[in-house]
Amino acid sequence: MSSVLYDAQGPRAKRRNVLFTVVFVVAFAALAWWVLSSLNDKDQLAWAKWEPFVHTEAWTTYIWPGLQNTLKAAALAMVIALPLGAVLGIARLSEHAWVRVPVATVVEFFRSIPVLVLMIFGNALYAEYTNVSSDSRPLYAVVTGLVLYNAAVLAEIVRAGILSLPKGQSEAAMAVGLRKNQVMRFILLPQAVTAMLPAIVSQLVVIVKDTALGGAVLTFSELLASVGPMSGYYGANTIASFTVIALIYIALNFALTTFASWLERRLRRGKKSTGAVVGAGAVEELAAPGDHGGTTKAP
Repeated sequence: MSSVLYDAQGPRAKRRNVLFTVVFVVAFAALAWWVLSSLNDKDQLAWAKWEPFVHTEAWTTYIWPGLQNTLKAAALAMVIALPLGAVLGIARLSEHAWVRVPVATVVEFFRSIPVLVLMIFGNALYAEYTNVSSDSRPLYAVVTGLVLYNAAVLAEIVRAGILSLPKGQSEAAMAVGLRKNQVMRFILLPQAVTAMLPAIVSQLVVIVKDTALGGAVLTFSELLASVGPMSGYYGANTIASFTVIALIYIALNFALTTFASWLERRLRRGKKSTGAVVGAGAVEELAAPGDHGGTTKAP
């Protein structure tokens, strides 16, 4: 059976795919066996190496405080970067050059600078020109760097998502008398959100992971930075510590992507249920004379 995009596989293609699958599974199993054997030869799988993580002290003293700081920095960066990126992305589509050109310059400037450099620069600015305490300064610097970089990236995502829509969408809206800001708010953005959601979620995952840069350079006590104290003062094994921290990061990002997938499915179902036709009452309400200065409706 064939589809529009591809032809159904024949017997030879099916056998070839089965063979590739078996080869991949065997190669993966051999690699896993080699890694586990190497760790076992170095006595890294001994229970004594992993036992500290079954006690509450490792979690309450080291892991949980670091996780709280990671979530705090990531949440603050997301809350600020998302609306800022949306505003910058829409401003880049402005027909006025005095708006479009400066915004494009700002976006390209911060998108070209590594986020770590922005964090270091922000830390120096807070230390030199503000009264932020030394304890809070790493958090401020991490959030500032994440916001500046990711807002610029999100601006490009928003711009690309809006431009991906057919031009007839905006032309039809303008034909019924909607203003440009109404076209953006009621026609383009609601449709572009679903298309942009996977890229936005990918960038949010990057925000969560990039909080670790603050712990590596700015002594920000985030999740990954808890490995050092656990190994140095608590006696936890380094490989075991990194493995546990990696699993926590995987769980965080998996929860974020799962929620985004659920939201995307919900948005798509909502659009299918409501249909693509705008009712006459909604058009008349949006195109009211008080909103766009049009003519009154004939009786």
